[in-house]
Amino acid sequence: MIPKNLQLFKFSAYGFLKNQRFFDVFIFLFFLEQGISFLQIGILISIREISILIFEIPTGFIADSLGRRKSMIFSFSSYILSFTLFFFFSGFFLYIIAMIFFALGDAFRTGTHKAMILQYLKLNNLLDVKVEYYGYTRSWSQMGSALAALIAGGIVLYSGEYKYVFLGSTIPYFLALILMFTYPKELDGERKKKEGFFDNIKHNFNITFTSLTSSFKEPLLRRALVNSAIFDGLFKTVKDYLQPILQLAAISIPFLLGVSRREPIIIALVYCILHILTSFASRNSGRLKNRFSSLSKAVNYTYLAGILLVLIAGIFFITKLHIIIIILFILLFILQNLRRPINIGFISDNISHDVMASGLSVESQLKTIFVAVMSPLMGFIADSINIGTAFIVLSSLTLFIFPLIKVSRNED
Repeated sequence: MIPKNLQLFKFSAYGFLKNQRFFDVFIFLFFLEQGISFLQIGILISIREISILIFEIPTGFIADSLGRRKSMIFSFSSYILSFTLFFFFSGFFLYIIAMIFFALGDAFRTGTHKAMILQYLKLNNLLDVKVEYYGYTRSWSQMGSALAALIAGGIVLYSGEYKYVFLGSTIPYFLALILMFTYPKELDGERKKKEGFFDNIKHNFNITFTSLTSSFKEPLLRRALVNSAIFDGLFKTVKDYLQPILQLAAISIPFLLGVSRREPIIIALVYCILHILTSFASRNSGRLKNRFSSLSKAVNYTYLAGILLVLIAGIFFITKLHIIIIILFILLFILQNLRRPINIGFISDNISHDVMASGLSVESQLKTIFVAVMSPLMGFIADSINIGTAFIVLSSLTLFIFPLIKVSRNED
């Protein structure tokens, strides 16, 4: 049983506020409304991911070496600046600048907060419930996404424009920034101090680098990071294509026929239901883990299941059975939220806690490489042929490399 105290509330509140991204539900539709093609969207996503790739490792070192709370504060400040640029400016090249600031926020945040949670569990002798604990906090993230979907739908209906979802997102992110100031100092990580500011930086970076390189000599850890990164990379590449699919389905669904703009309502409702289900999934990830004889088997089987869902969705897109595709995507979202806490638990079993933020940043960096390469390819195929074919191509590629990244406890 996980202890339900003030810090658990703070961790959960972080996830709830962080997922108040009102633009998430309509981001592709926003770009399409601005005259941006699928290929250009893919390029913007690729630029975001390449920027994360550049920032990721340095920011992970900063988090582990100088303090994780400072990294989180800078992260939310960068997000707010990005949202402001998206709202006040338009055009492909200006969106590139906004994406870079968004990437900077992601780079400082990714892996850092998970490391703070795991540091808290280590300090309080709760590592045996890490999957359940992280699953609980992640469930509140998904509840935040469910509420955000409804709010986003209301914003679009009231304003008549998609861009106002960016302005609305600045409010919860400012609250999350304030929340970071209330986190206890011990979550910054354990570091020995040396006299002199620059000497202290050099000393802590050396400790971090030595521990990290030592950890990555383990083949099992390398495979675990790549396995996690590729699955999450595929999910991140394809997940937002649910929006145009929902838009197509909304035309044929006999629901709210008398409403002039029923697409935002249908999309908001579907995403709300989807995130309620994923919240339940995250909270029950520990139960899924217990159904397998080992964490490695859970990682492998959920990988294969997710890839097959994307592949089947691509086949049904070609046959224009949009309702079935929506159901398959809902299952994919649920599976990803069942799988993510299991992945974090498996990785944490195989890496030093002193370099957890750096290690998870490496995992995120590998994911960004996949997304940076595959997003333009996905957009090109979607523009040239159709979205379904793009699903089939990407899922086939990730299925083909599975034997190379399968994790096993029997490795040398």
